[in-house]
Amino acid sequence: MSLDELRCEIDEADKAILEAIEKRMDVARRIGEYKRNIGKPVYDMEREQAKLDTLEEAAGAESRPYIRELYTKIFELTRSHEDKPIFGVLGRSLPHSYSPMIHHLLTDEYTYGIIEREPEDIDKLFEDKIYGGFNVTIPYKKEAALRCDVLSDEAKATGAVNAVVFASDGKTYGYNTDIYGFEYMLKSNGIEVDGRKCLVLGTGGASVAISYALNELGASEVQFCSRTGDINYDNVYSKCSDTAVVVNCTPVGMYPEVDGKPLSLEGFKAVEAYAEIIYNPAVTRLMEEAMSMGLKVAGGLSMLVAQAYKASCFFRGEKTFEEKADSSKIIDGITNILTGSMKNITFIGMPGSGKTSLGRYIAKITGREFIDLDEEYLKEYGVKPSETIKNEGEDAFRQKETEVVKKILPQSGKVVSCGGGVVTREVNKFYLKCNSKIVYVERPLDSLDNKDRPLSASEGAKKLYEERKDKYESWSDVRLFIDAKESKYEFLGEAEEKLRSEGIL
Repeated sequence: MSLDELRCEIDEADKAILEAIEKRMDVARRIGEYKRNIGKPVYDMEREQAKLDTLEEAAGAESRPYIRELYTKIFELTRSHEDKPIFGVLGRSLPHSYSPMIHHLLTDEYTYGIIEREPEDIDKLFEDKIYGGFNVTIPYKKEAALRCDVLSDEAKATGAVNAVVFASDGKTYGYNTDIYGFEYMLKSNGIEVDGRKCLVLGTGGASVAISYALNELGASEVQFCSRTGDINYDNVYSKCSDTAVVVNCTPVGMYPEVDGKPLSLEGFKAVEAYAEIIYNPAVTRLMEEAMSMGLKVAGGLSMLVAQAYKASCFFRGEKTFEEKADSSKIIDGITNILTGSMKNITFIGMPGSGKTSLGRYIAKITGREFIDLDEEYLKEYGVKPSETIKNEGEDAFRQKETEVVKKILPQSGKVVSCGGGVVTREVNKFYLKCNSKIVYVERPLDSLDNKDRPLSASEGAKKLYEERKDKYESWSDVRLFIDAKESKYEFLGEAEEKLRSEGIL
């Protein structure tokens, strides 16, 4: 076995260890939370000693001499983790939330988790004060405001609270940090509101905070469009034709229904900017339209991080909030980390260029799920792409391939290898770009593997390359040129190094 292969083995072992530590700390936090809820002490030294004995007995021969020392440190860190103040995000159903990740990136002064409660449990949550406080999401923002002793000016004005703090003075404080988050999102993307007419799409709970923020920023007028309001999607272009800033507060276009658009921006003759509170996918259909029109555009991820940043300041004991010299650096840094985590790493390029091998390798070292679109095609239709091309023709295959692309690419945090001809249909471009960093794997034509590649065999790799190269280049975020290599490990090693230098990994 070569040194490269041995290093791959140890990399896999380290990945498994990191995953196990993350899981252990997550469970430790939940154990600490559970113990506080039932009034049981966090520490149990007798159980820890018994556990050390058991682990030492169960350890393998090479690791046994180090197990007691190693786990003594792990238990020490676990106790520290369990003993920290607990905060979280309150909602009725939160199958997935980025809030724990954001808060753990913001600080290690407290732990942060998910707090799911039914409406009848809200009073007890406020009475018991097991937590130091929590963020609040739909549908409890107004309910939280009613249960706070002291409300910030923004919370009073909107009647909604998205951050609750149980303070040491015995009072319950309520804040609305969504307003700061939205204002930060606009400013960080260069969107000016002062003196401009603004149109808010939707009249739900989020629109109240957005309207407050727009007025605070000096909007000359804020109008609202809804399906049944005085301004609706039938008359909005005539009533709001001079709108300068459009803000989408509806869920239209959110994953998984990524093809949705509440309206078209082309009907507003004076429009300068478009913003929305959606952050998944990273680029919605309406954002795509806005960018094609040359408008200033803002997506909701920086708002999510900025509102969490302000809430975190209150969680850490600040009574009033003031931006600090490094506030923007912190918010933007975490936004970039989340963007990298949420976006797929998607490989495009010629058939046989090594996309699948590279995708599997990158998935392994990053801990992401790997998806090969050709394999997904087989799962979906029961035949390989090559069989469909042979029996039904390329056009039939491309139409079916698009359905697979549409299903897979709007997902988040995957590593995806696309078929070589995915760029031949313009309809695929949005699905690839909406939630992916696209990497073009560029190889010398004479190094391509053309096994089971009917189009390469019948038309020739050079002809296909000439037809597709412009789109490979224009659709991609990164061009990854790797020359012919003696071994797969050389190819993968150079590709990893270049992807790291490009900030993809």
